[in-house]
Amino acid sequence: MAKINEKTKIGEIFKIDGAEQILVKHHFPCVHCPMAKMEMDVLEIGQVCQMYRINQEKLLEDLNSFVEQNGKNKSDKPKKSG
Repeated sequence: MAKINEKTKIGEIFKIDGAEQILVKHHFPCVHCPMAKMEMDVLEIGQVCQMYRINQEKLLEDLNSFVEQNGKNKSDKPKKSG
């Protein structure tokens, strides 16, 4: 995945396995918001940070660091054969 920036859509971030933990740590409201689930492909992380006064710089730093160390998309997991 490319580096996450303020224009990255929330839906792209939720595709990263484990990224939700980082968002929760920063009190990111969209993690549990039912309305956000309908807007995931439209909302940019920078917009949400601005609306909820979340430290965007620190959140992006933590997300990008996490992706560098662990970043696999949920769709990258091997499929179970059955």
